[in-house]
Order: sequence, then structure tokens, then C-alpha cells
Amino acid sequence: MSSVEVLAPLALTPGQAATRADDQSQLSAGPDKLRAVVRALGAFGRRSFLLFALVVVWEAAPRLGLVDSTFLPPFSEVIRAGWQLALTGELYDDVTASLLRALSGLVLSIVLVVPLGLLIGWYGRLGALLNQLIEVCRNTAPLALLPVFILLLGIGELSKITMVIYSCAWPLLLNTIAGVKQVDPLLIKSARTMGVTSAQLFRKVILPAALPTILVGVRLASAAAMLVLIASEMIGAKAGLGYLVIYSQYSFLIPQMYFGILGITVIGLAFNTILEALERRFMRWKAAVAA
Repeated sequence: MSSVEVLAPLALTPGQAATRADDQSQLSAGPDKLRAVVRALGAFGRRSFLLFALVVVWEAAPRLGLVDSTFLPPFSEVIRAGWQLALTGELYDDVTASLLRALSGLVLSIVLVVPLGLLIGWYGRLGALLNQLIEVCRNTAPLALLPVFILLLGIGELSKITMVIYSCAWPLLLNTIAGVKQVDPLLIKSARTMGVTSAQLFRKVILPAALPTILVGVRLASAAAMLVLIASEMIGAKAGLGYLVIYSQYSFLIPQMYFGILGITVIGLAFNTILEALERRFMRWKAAVAA
């Protein structure tokens, strides 16, 4: 038998060679993916270490008698109380009510206030005319006006949403005005020398340059919305996370009270995460320019 005949079974067709190459690449990619997952988990653990430590201390301190478990129940009992609220459907009703009020007020404030801020920032005379009124209103605490809103609008949804709009208005307005005023004058001059119209200048230069500051205002407004909404729900509401917290306190349902507080925190973090993702999406052009 010749050497060619001996080696013939070992020869691979092009298709077999491609399949074997794919298998080898998959085998080599496996450890790389595993290392990437391990690195991601390690980074998450480092970022969340203090939160995990807080949960451990919260669980251990009442059980070890370091604090009175009547006033600070273990973390597991708080989660168990929240699970019971979820099973009865009460948690869904409260979360839905708070989310609808907060989102409605935030969206309406963006629609109403951001265009006004753009106009005030662009037209100096309008800003000078409204400056004193803006300063008086923004230095009037929204919570101080809560009784006024309740007297004028009742204890229904209108007063709560109006309170959210009012509290969101000032961080949105001030950041929008600042964003327009901080646009580089060289950009405006360059655009005008190229013959753009006022509408094109506003749409293609002013608005994109002011957008990062406006988005910061939106994030500040979302935090203000939750703060004022929870306070208004504690005073006059029959549903919502603020109502859940104050009702649990009065009924001495302490684990439920803490779970309501955790729910408010989670919703606030979710709002901030969503807004950060939207900011990254709208600011992709900025990252491309920096690169």
C-alpha cells in the first residue's frame, strides 16, 4: 500500500475543514466568554459590596438583639411582608397609582416647561421680564403649597399631579435656560455665516448643544417628582406608596412600612437608570465627536 493510500483517510474536504475550524474557534471562544462573565460579576460585586453589607447588617442586627426588632425588623421579614402585599394585590394598586401620578406629572412638566425654558434662554428680554417671578416661585417650597393645592383642587388626582408638575418645573426650567445660554457663541456665529435660518439654527445648533443640560434637569425633576408625590400621598390619598407608608405606620405594620420605603427607593432608582439610558442614546453624537 502506498503512502498516498495511507494518508487518504486523513485528508479533509473543504467543508470538513471549515467545520473543524468553527469547532476550534468555539472552543477557544468558550474560555474568553467565561472570563468576560467572571469579570462582569466581579465588577458588579465590587460596586454592590456596600449594599450587600447593609442588607447583612440589617438582617443580623435585630436577630442579635443589637436593635429592637419591633422598630427595625429583619430584612427577610420586610421582604416577606412585601410578598404578602403582592399576593393580596394591594402592592400592585399602590405602585400603579404612584407611577401614574409621577409619570403624568413629569411628562406634562417636560412638555410645558422645556419649550418655555428654550424661549426664555433664547430671548433675553423675555428672561429679564420673567426673572423676578421665576425667582419668587422657585424659592417657594412645593410642600408648603400642598395645603393650597388641596384647598383649590381637592384631594383627588388633579391636586397630586399639579403638585408634581410644579415641583418638576423649576429644575427643568432653570437647566433649560442655562443650557441655551451656555451654547458656544462661535457655533452660533459659524452657523449664521453659513446662511442658516433662525429655525434651522435653533433646531440644529441650539437644541443639540443645550440637550445635555436639559437632560440633567429631567433627572433632577424625576427625583423632585417622587419626593413631592410621596408627601402628598401621605396627606390625602387612598392609594399609593406614600399612603402605604403612612397607613402602615399608623397601624403599626412596621415591616410593611419599611417595604413601602424600599419600593419608593427602587422606583426612584429605576427612573434614574431609564433616564441615564435615554441620555446615553441621545448623546451618542457627543461620544462620536469626542472619539
